This record gives sequence, structure tokens and C-alpha cells, in this order.
Amino acid sequence: MKSTLEIAQAAKLRPILEIASSIGLGEDDIDYYGKYKAKIHLDVLQKFASKPQGQLIVVTAITPTPLGEGKTVTTIGISQGLKKIGKRVVTTLRQPSMGPVFGIKGGATGGGFSQVLPMEELNLHFTGDIHAVGAAHNLLSAMIDNHFHQGNALNADPHSVSWLRVVDISDRALRKITVGLGGKENGYPRESGFAITVASEVMAILALATSLQDLRARLSRIVWGFDRAGMPLTPQHLGAAGAMTVLLKEALMPNLVQTLEGGPCIVHAGPFANIAHGNNSVLADMIALKTADYVVTEAGFGADNGMIKFMEIKCRQSGLRPSAIVMTCSIRALKMHGGVGTVVAGRPLPKVLTEENTAGLQKGCDNLRHCIKVAKYYGVPVVVTINRFTTDTDREVEILRTIALEAGADACEPIEAWAQGGEGCRAAAEAVVQACQQPTHFKFLCDEDASIEEKIETLATQVYNASGVSYSGEAKVKMKRYAELGWGKLPICMAKSHLSLSHDRNLKNLPANYIFPIRDIKASVGAGFLYPLAGDFPIMPGLPSHPAAMDINVDPETGATQGLF
Repeated sequence: MKSTLEIAQAAKLRPILEIASSIGLGEDDIDYYGKYKAKIHLDVLQKFASKPQGQLIVVTAITPTPLGEGKTVTTIGISQGLKKIGKRVVTTLRQPSMGPVFGIKGGATGGGFSQVLPMEELNLHFTGDIHAVGAAHNLLSAMIDNHFHQGNALNADPHSVSWLRVVDISDRALRKITVGLGGKENGYPRESGFAITVASEVMAILALATSLQDLRARLSRIVWGFDRAGMPLTPQHLGAAGAMTVLLKEALMPNLVQTLEGGPCIVHAGPFANIAHGNNSVLADMIALKTADYVVTEAGFGADNGMIKFMEIKCRQSGLRPSAIVMTCSIRALKMHGGVGTVVAGRPLPKVLTEENTAGLQKGCDNLRHCIKVAKYYGVPVVVTINRFTTDTDREVEILRTIALEAGADACEPIEAWAQGGEGCRAAAEAVVQACQQPTHFKFLCDEDASIEEKIETLATQVYNASGVSYSGEAKVKMKRYAELGWGKLPICMAKSHLSLSHDRNLKNLPANYIFPIRDIKASVGAGFLYPLAGDFPIMPGLPSHPAAMDINVDPETGATQGLF
């Protein structure tokens, strides 16, 4: 079997104007970024205002292993499957961060015969959107420190500054730093740090903004610190919001590329799925829904993370409503949840996970049952897809199908997207079409008017299966303060482990009878959510002992990239 990179490099791409034309866009509607990438003008929303809206399908997953269980592969595969059965479909995805690309997790463009092209460019600089986010973010950082250096007319409390700097490379040495060393001319000394660019609130704002005006307004609402009287300080106080908006004008336009099978795909924005909401841009979905009958999008991490945030944040703010949910799972992951083997990123898969084990599978399906239950809270049909590996037996597949249907799934189909592309997803695509024909009764899980504590406790008990919540003293103080500042109605964007339904990555399957801890809570007022921190995890990843960067090279004769997945 060829590698993902070899498959991508062997593919014959269609010129991007052909892709644009397939969804009704003309040359005046796009800006070319080479032969196979383009940016879509926002005014196409006015051009297509009278067109009916397509069906929105969100792909989520069970709690994954550290290797991931093929959510992006499934998203692209279902899209290609829909195209195979004659449907007009657009895929919408987040942009990959170079941190994971050069680290251990890999890219975010799918794999095998279920991927988005041009793969190499997508996983590296692409159209420069992430760099633009970094520039806008770091401009504000520089203006904050310059304000202190120039006399601090705002009477800002330097200890309250929460705005870090960002870079799109995993670099643990930058997590905690001191700026302004070297004397008066080098700035005001204070403790600070770096986050990875996709964890920036600017990236979350880019993903949630619905227009240039909305982008400007959201950037103006960012709270970077407080004055000594306890009042919030924003970019507007520094005169920075306008320049930040200008830096993001091009980045606000969604990016058009294609799947391996020549279908249109809009890849735009890449918010961190822990600190932020982990979904592609609202604008990408809005445009896609006006140009296709079906739009397949992906929510970061599992049902307890990205899907909840898709519903409670993205849908609440944008008015978007899904017609169906696709729940990705794999037999190996469910066996791991059932106590069979341990999966460690960067190490070979344990042999026991490649052998039939129906008892372990049945036990681990508690995780799947719970994720289906969580998805059903929203009143939307659920289709379970089994990302089938060659070692999965027919018996295991049938046991899993039975369990999924008994748990409330509207359909359950195995897929072989990695090996067969759209052809391996035909049955699942038919099931998705049938699900989209069913009536929906969409509703939110959390009440907007509930208190901050009530929203957190709803998520903890109904989604994370905890018996209760504990709060640190700092979290209690901040919740009271945020309510007084009028931020109590903002939705909750929980920052927690993606490797467990709980806060503890070591608690697999369906944790129960535990207390969910909130150690802190922060406010992304521009993006429009509060993010409690459950546990302690960095927003700047570190590199592993053998980073993927060590295996990446360039062929000196052809210039072709080598070693990229």
C-alpha cells in the first residue's frame, strides 16, 4: 500500500477554477493562490442569498486513542461517498497547525484515498492564514508591552495581563518566559509566555466571525487584562483593533481546495479544540451550504469536546443547525476502552488490539453508548460509522453494529475510506442521506440564562458523566467577577483532556462516580465564550523524543517533499 504522501503526489489535480465552477463560482468570485488553491470572496453570500440552503452534517467521534480514530478520513470519505451516489456535496475542514505536523500527531488532511489536496501545502504554510493570525495576535502583544514602556496611561495592572505571544511551532521552552529584560530601553519586565497560534483567541474569532464588520467588533472585545480598578482592558483601549483587522482581511476569506476524488473542499480556520471550540469557520459552512445540497464538516476531538462546542458555541452564535450527526468509531479504540492493550503515540499498536476480542469490544462500547446518548441530546439523527481496519473481523463488526443500533443510533455502517475512498463509503453515504430526510428537533443542552456554575455542572454530569463539580478558590472568584461584568450568558467551552470523557486522560471507557475539577476559568469575550480549565495542560505543546520533523526532507533532484506522513 502506498503512503498517504505517495498517494497525494501521484494524484492528478483539477485546476481550481474547475472546482470553483462545480459549485457555481466564477473567476470573479475567487482569488488564485497558485493553480490548485483559491480564496473565496465573501460577497458570494449576497450572490447566492436567494438559493436554498443545503443539509449540514457534522462528523464527531467516540473518545479516541492518542493515534486518532479517523475522524478526518471519515469526513472526507463520507463526502466522497455522497459524490459517488450522485449528490452535490462540499466538505468543510479546519486548517492544520504546523505544531502537530512537525510533532507526533500528524496533519489534518485525512489519509490514504480519503484526503484533501494539495496535501503538502495544506499541512505547511497553505495560504498564510495561520501566519496572519499570529501577526495580528503578536501586534496586540507588542502594543501591550509598548503601553507599559510608554508610561501606562491606562493604569493597567501588569499582573493581570493574560495575553501571551504565539508561534505555530511546538516549543515547550517558550511556555513560561520573562519579557523586558536588559534595562529600561528594552521594555517593562514581566512574566509572560507563548501559546501555539491555533490556541489564540484571534483564531477562535476568525472561525466564528460572519463578516469583516463582525471580525472588527469581536477583536475590539478581546480582554487582554484589567486596570487597577478591576475594569477590563481591550485592544480598543490601545488603538490596536483596526490594525489587527487589516492583518486578517485576506485570512477571513475561506480557502477552496479539493478532495482526492475532485470534490470541492473549503478549508478555513483552525481553532484549538481544547482551549477554543475546535471547528472550521462559520463562513466556510455558510458559503458551502449555499453551493451544495450536502455539507460535511468535522468537529475536533470526540463528542464530549468538539461536538458539544459545535452545538453550544458555533450553532448558538451562527444560527447554523445540523441535519445529521456522524459518529466515528473504531474497533481497536473500543477494545482499548474495554481494557485491551495500551495505545501510545509513536509506538507500534499492541498486537492484542489486532486480534479478535469480543469481550473487550463489548465492554468498551460503554463509551460509544454514552457518546450516542450525548449526541441525541440535540434532537438530531445519529449515524455511526465503523472505521474498519484490515484486522477487524466480521464478527466484531456485527457485534458493534448491533450495540450501536440498540443504543439509539439511526444507522451503523462500516467504512473503508482510507483504502477505497468514496467507494468504501457508499453504504454510509446512503445512510446519511436517509438520516437527513428525518425530522429534527434541535435544542441546546445548556440554558443561556443559567448561571456559569449551572452550565458547568450540566456539562459535567450529563456529558462527562461526573457525579459533581469542585471549584478552586480562584475559579469561584472569577465566576463571580465574570457574572458582575455581564459575561454570565456566554456559553462554556470546556478545556479538558480529549483522551477521556473526564478531565483525566487515564480514565478510559465511561468514567463514573468522580468529581470534575475546575481549577481556573478564563474569558474569551471576543470569541464569545468562557473556558474553564479542568486539569492542567499546556496551550503550547512540546516536541516528542523523535519529532516528525526529523523524518521530513526534500529530494535534491526533483524538489519533492519526502517523509511527510
